[in-house]
Amino acid sequence: MTERNQANANVMMGYIEREVASSVALLDRLAPAERPAWLPRLARRSYTFMLDDGIKGAPPDSLLSARVAASILEGVGARYDVTANAVPGEPEHIQVHLKLMDGMPLTIDYRPPPRIPVSPWFPAAMLAQLAVLGACCWLAVRVATRPLHQLAQAADALGPDLKPHRMAEDGPSEVARAARAFNAMQDRIAGYLAERIQILAAISHDLQTPITRMRLRVDLMDDETQQGKLRQDLQAMESLVREGLAYARTLHGTEEQPRRTDPDALLDSIVCDYTDAGQQVTLHGAIGRECLLRPQALKRVLGNLIDNALKFGGSADITATLQSAGTIAITVRDHGPGIPDDALEAVFQPFHRLEGSRNRETGGTGLGLAIARQLTLAMDGELTLHHADGGGLEARLVLATTATSL
Repeated sequence: MTERNQANANVMMGYIEREVASSVALLDRLAPAERPAWLPRLARRSYTFMLDDGIKGAPPDSLLSARVAASILEGVGARYDVTANAVPGEPEHIQVHLKLMDGMPLTIDYRPPPRIPVSPWFPAAMLAQLAVLGACCWLAVRVATRPLHQLAQAADALGPDLKPHRMAEDGPSEVARAARAFNAMQDRIAGYLAERIQILAAISHDLQTPITRMRLRVDLMDDETQQGKLRQDLQAMESLVREGLAYARTLHGTEEQPRRTDPDALLDSIVCDYTDAGQQVTLHGAIGRECLLRPQALKRVLGNLIDNALKFGGSADITATLQSAGTIAITVRDHGPGIPDDALEAVFQPFHRLEGSRNRETGGTGLGLAIARQLTLAMDGELTLHHADGGGLEARLVLATTATSL
């Protein structure tokens, strides 16, 4: 719009300069009696001619009026004594005064034409252009950041079970290179974990033979007191080896595939097994529908939680609820002394025990909750510990499942 106004002003200045000079020269050559008849013919949309002294005033104060006055003065030339002034009260209204050769006054009254109005469609076109530009910028940013979003998703999905979430190795060279590097990193991590599991399995297998020989030799001992102590130590060694190997396997995830399971029936069977063994385990609430679950992994997680509740609280209260169409929550509460706030997360670390002694009867191996947390992560769930109202500890297991009506 500014460029258009400037171009129009430049064209108008040149037009005024030529036309006014021609009109003044024509009026100067006409007889005084003929001049009034020619005034309407020489008038234009923006200026008119008057055969009088006009209105006096101050010099033009606006930029456009000053440019018009300068153009008229330049066009008329030095033959006439020309003055220009603004008409009082109207900043864009000027008058140029001169006298013809016979002394008759001539006034050029200039009123600038109205500015060219903006077309009605122009604001709408500008808004549409801005909208298109904004949409293109948003699309460009999305396209540029999509590989980073995919990489972040693949990194988040890289869980303890190392499920394959391979990225597509295509697109720009930088993106393809990053995808290849990430896939290679997943393969290396999977290889390292598999190698570690094989080492632990080999150690566990190789330890079975000397432990068995030690058992045979213990059975041949005459000192029954020492015999019993050594037998307990051998049992502790076997249990520690088994639990360590089980924890390593949970780091690599579970091979069990999800299948339709009735969680209420599974929980009821677990509670019945503990009740038949004389343990105080109760069940409250119900899920009320079948879900896609890994029943063996879930049973093992709940078994570890219930065993801890019985060990430290003497009883376990299980509550099952359906949080949403695809999420269930199972809590296991005990009535024991609880644990400090700073230990609510620390107890999930391998071999972390709140009981400071090395007695496995009171402190355990420190792997139960670690195994439960790893199995929960392998099931795409969440396991947390909270202080229960009224004392005790509450283990909360939340699983995202695909639920189907019974």
